Formats: sequence, structure tokens, C-alpha cells
Amino acid sequence: MKLHELFGKGRTVFSLEIFPPKRTDGIETLYTTLDRLTAVKPDYISVTYGAGGSAANNLTCRIASDIRSRYGIEPLPHLTCLYNTRGQVDAYLAELSAAGIENILALRGDRVADMEVSGEFAHASDLAAYIGQRGDFNCVGACYPEGHPECPSLDTDIDNLKIKLDAGVTHLNSQLFFNNEDFYAFLDKARARGINVPIEAGIMPVINARQISRMVANCGASMPAKFARIIARYENDPQALMDAGMAYAIDQITDLIASGVDGIHLYTMNRPEVASRVWEAVKNML
Repeated sequence: MKLHELFGKGRTVFSLEIFPPKRTDGIETLYTTLDRLTAVKPDYISVTYGAGGSAANNLTCRIASDIRSRYGIEPLPHLTCLYNTRGQVDAYLAELSAAGIENILALRGDRVADMEVSGEFAHASDLAAYIGQRGDFNCVGACYPEGHPECPSLDTDIDNLKIKLDAGVTHLNSQLFFNNEDFYAFLDKARARGINVPIEAGIMPVINARQISRMVANCGASMPAKFARIIARYENDPQALMDAGMAYAIDQITDLIASGVDGIHLYTMNRPEVASRVWEAVKNML
């Protein structure tokens, strides 16, 4: 099933994201996690793809294939391009095609220190266009509600999104954000520029203090005062921070659904209890 077919049916699409284990011997733990995640009935599950040639990359297709065959849920494997050659991309696409997988999230990927780029793909739009020439895949893209950290302005970043759509991207998943007003402002600008594909809101509940600096550094998400107060008050109380972080995320999701968002893409951090708590809180709204 092409994932863009899920949208426009009068309901909010609900999807999850997981990441492969860093070591191949952790695969069974991941399947235990998937056993619990599937209970929340996601519309699809995306599977991340690490930088370079790590074991995680090799597991992405295997996990995506099992999500489809074992659990009957549509998978969305990621593919990054900055460090991949065309030959490597071709091999990956062939593997996905053989597994019956129809959807790919095309990403540039984060830069890795001391690692040389392939020089064959500079942007996610280059990868999306290449995928469009290599089979009947549905290509999904990413977007940044506050603008990509390497982009000079949000307006320029939205211009780049137009290039992705021209390359064949059919729907967008947003990077995480903590202020819904930032997402709504981005959505208004994107729609005004003619970006009319479905845009899912990416939400990551903050459940431990170590996440904060890493997330903000990686994606440039700002911290509204309400969110900063939660971190300041509970950063040394893990259980309280988890409860407060979950409550904040659920409040975000409730507002987004009430505002008619196309979809919620939940970054689960491979924590099934996170997905379960969100699902129980919002399932009737979905």
C-alpha cells in the first residue's frame, strides 16, 4: 500500500518510528518491543537508517520486511544518501523490492565527523528523484517546522521542500517540535507556497533529561517557556520527568488532532510504554 493513500479519509493518521539495534544480537529485544508496539494499531511503522555502513543499516530492510509479514503493518524504511553511492542505493532498493516494500523515507542524513561523503547525492531531493527512476516506490520526505538547522531561513527551507515535491515526494513527516504554534506557522507558510501534500506532525515525548541537549542540537527545536519549566523542575526526578514529559506530549497531540492535523508521527525511542500511554490518551480522538 502506498502510504499517501492513508490520508484524506476524515481521520488522523497515527504512525510510529523505531530504530534498529546497534548490534545484530539485539534484534530479539526489538521484536519484543514490536510485539507491544503493534497493540496500539499504528497505520504504519517507520524504521530508521544509520549513517555510514553500520550493522543498523543492514537490519533496516530485514526489520521492515518483518513488520509487514509478521505483524501485517505497512513499514516505512528510511534511506539516507550523503554517504551512499548509487550502487549502494541500487542494492538497497533491490532488497526492499524483493521484500515487497513499497514506501521509502528519503533523507540526506546527518553529517558524521571524520567520514567522507560519497559525493553522489547532496540532498534528499536528489535521492527522491533517483528512487523515482528505480522502481514503483512511494517516496516520503522530511520537513523541519522551525527550518533545517543548516538552512539560512525557514522561507528558504520551504523553497527546498518544493524541490522535494517536484522530485516525487508524496507526503512529509516533520521533525520533532515542542511548540504547536511553530508547527501551525510552518504549515500556513507551506500551504501558501503550494505545498499541499499531507504533513504529519512529529512528536517525541521527553522522558529523560539526557535527551534534551541532544535533540535540540540535532534538529534545532526551540524550547518554549512552559516546556523549559518542566525540565528545570523535574530533571533530577526521572519518574516525575517521564510523567510530565508524557503529559506535555499528549497535550500537544490533543491540540494537533483537534486542529485537524493530517497525522501524528510518534518517535517512540523503542519504548512501547511511551506509545501505549499516548495511544490510550488519544485513541478515541483518532
